[in-house]
Amino acid sequence: MPLPHYQISERGTLDRRSFVVATSSLAAAALWSTRAVGAVTQRPKFSSYPFTLGVASGDPSSDGMVLWTRLAPSPLDGGGMNDDLIDVSWMVAEDEAMTKVVKKGKMTARPDWAHSVHVEVEGLWPDRWYWYQFKAGSEVSQVGRTRTMPLPGAMPDRLRFAFASCQHYESGYYTAFEHLVREDLDLIVHLGDYIYEGAGKENRIRKHTGQEIESVSDYRNRYALYKSDPALQAAHAAAPWLVTWDDHEVDNNYAADISQDAGVDREGFLLRRANAYKAYYEHMPLRIASLPQGPDMLLYRNVSFGDLADFFVLDTRQYRTDQPCGDRRSVICEEAMNPSNTMLGKEQREWLMNGMEHSPAEWNVLAQQVMIAQHDRDYTEEIGFSMDKWTSCEVERLKLLEFMGQNEIRNPVVLTGDIHSNWANELWMEALDPNSKPVGVEFVGTSISSGGNGKRTPDHINEIKRDNPFVKFHNVERGYVSCDVTQKEWKTHYRTVEYVEQKGASLNTRASFVVENGRPRLNEV
Repeated sequence: MPLPHYQISERGTLDRRSFVVATSSLAAAALWSTRAVGAVTQRPKFSSYPFTLGVASGDPSSDGMVLWTRLAPSPLDGGGMNDDLIDVSWMVAEDEAMTKVVKKGKMTARPDWAHSVHVEVEGLWPDRWYWYQFKAGSEVSQVGRTRTMPLPGAMPDRLRFAFASCQHYESGYYTAFEHLVREDLDLIVHLGDYIYEGAGKENRIRKHTGQEIESVSDYRNRYALYKSDPALQAAHAAAPWLVTWDDHEVDNNYAADISQDAGVDREGFLLRRANAYKAYYEHMPLRIASLPQGPDMLLYRNVSFGDLADFFVLDTRQYRTDQPCGDRRSVICEEAMNPSNTMLGKEQREWLMNGMEHSPAEWNVLAQQVMIAQHDRDYTEEIGFSMDKWTSCEVERLKLLEFMGQNEIRNPVVLTGDIHSNWANELWMEALDPNSKPVGVEFVGTSISSGGNGKRTPDHINEIKRDNPFVKFHNVERGYVSCDVTQKEWKTHYRTVEYVEQKGASLNTRASFVVENGRPRLNEV
């Protein structure tokens, strides 16, 4: 399925200032070509090694992928580059030694895009591993490993992938990524909170530099800080990634053009959002279809692994309505039942439903941010739901589940991050009725580091199971989730580390579940 076309924000037309920002980005897009117009510096000299942020690949297709790097000899000081245009050579090879080169070319790294490079490689063989490398002047990058997807119509024997989210730099080390790269994965999915926007704090494991970030240079420096982590770099170099954002890439709990903070006007927040989206694109292996246009950026898209799995990558921040009920733990109040409340926006929702309905894949995978199961978070006799989750848009949530059931969507599997804990949920039409029709399953993955050291047995586990009978597993350690998918069944493994506030934690598998094709039930193994 082709990528959806860019659409202006569903929260209304852009004001004049935002329009200027947007049209400026459109002009930049027109310049974004293999070779930029203008004088390119010949024989560039760098003050230090320029590939300090590593390499990455992403958004794979059956004949190619995006290759990414950024020239940044002084990564925490704006990158340390001047305003020169720099040619960056790239190569794709069939071997790690880079002796069997099958594709190569040049792309110009531009100062207006932080000297980042996004190469869209085409014409490769399907369902095959490749290696890639960049060169600028006399400097060469590390070698990255990537792959193409199987052809549409093909039924591959197996897909192995992992998903992760929420990697607060100050909260701990990325030990989970050190273990993740040892798995033989075809794909890595990141569900958001790649960075956190807050100011640096004392007495933390590691420290953010500077105050809360708002300018584009602030966001660039924060990405550089996070991407300087060697475990994160190794994970990016190990396999292609599918990325999406949550809230902290901009501002905690923001909703479309509404800041969490009182007194922030729409125009000012859209300017901040434009800065954040620009820096996000500059640091992610994304296609030009996702090039931001001012404060708007098309991120929802789908990637297919042959006819085995369709990944629908969702955006639950840019188009959503404001959190109802005071954005606090609440019963599903009248405001939450407003049918105009939306997590996806009309166009993204219709794109998703149409995509699932016509998908030939055995497994329809929703890679998104916040829990879709109706999870009661008040562990007393009262009832309380988070109004940042899908329960804040209860009519839309039920409409989506009903659509899955009535249209017999093949094996819906929802992947979720955000909440810094592991959950395995069955998706029932009636959340408290075990006899209700199950329409899919939801695997919620814990954080890489956010929240610091967790615990194996959560508080209130008995009350959680009592109040949420669709929950089959819950854990609050840190880690990631590994999935092994065949035509017959889907296996999920919850990988955890016991601590992140020190280095060296070992890896554990706390729970594993099997979902049989055509039977949306969780079977613990």
